[in-house]
Amino acid sequence: MSALLKTVEVGPESEARGAVIWLHGLGASGHDFEDIVPLLDQPEVRFVFPHAPQRPVTVNMGLVMPAWYDITSLGGALRDEDESGIRESARSIDRLIERETQRGIRPSKIVLAGFSQGGALALFVATRYAERLAGLMVLSAYEVLAGTRVAEQSAANQTTPLLLCHGSEDPVVPVMLGRLAFDAYAHPERPAEKHEYSMQHAVCPEEIETIRGWLAQRFLRG
Repeated sequence: MSALLKTVEVGPESEARGAVIWLHGLGASGHDFEDIVPLLDQPEVRFVFPHAPQRPVTVNMGLVMPAWYDITSLGGALRDEDESGIRESARSIDRLIERETQRGIRPSKIVLAGFSQGGALALFVATRYAERLAGLMVLSAYEVLAGTRVAEQSAANQTTPLLLCHGSEDPVVPVMLGRLAFDAYAHPERPAEKHEYSMQHAVCPEEIETIRGWLAQRFLRG
């Protein structure tokens, strides 16, 4: 079994009443969204930002960088997907969820979030996780291994709330890929929100405000 991923943590060291596990994008690190935490007004929630493992990335000329899985073509294309890399990273995220339960936070108080490649992995993991999670937040991302969705979706997370945000001018992950991912997972039984912003492959102040309000609903006392 591989070692637990190294993480950056922000929030209460003990007695947290919830957790957000937030996955960064390609080539970034667990520090990428660290500065956003104070803007989200969740002082009793632990934010866990894991570092992706280092691996060669085909679209970047095989350079080794932090990546949840290899990417062989631009634009979030779904052909030639790195299934073994996706599933290996998914198991690593499962272990982080399990570590939070060992620290006293049950899955129903854990939100899984991610940006870009990290958002694609968060969507994959959360919708397949065996126990119900508090929510799923997908930022500027897309769906991976779409052909396995029907067979692998977890009954426990069929109704888990979904927040999907995307830039309408995103040149890296076209907004249509975000819309397709939303349509694949939004259904009448699942509380699902989709927000598009006039931005490229980034996060904007209006989006942060949307995230703040959405997380507040996930971590209501009770």
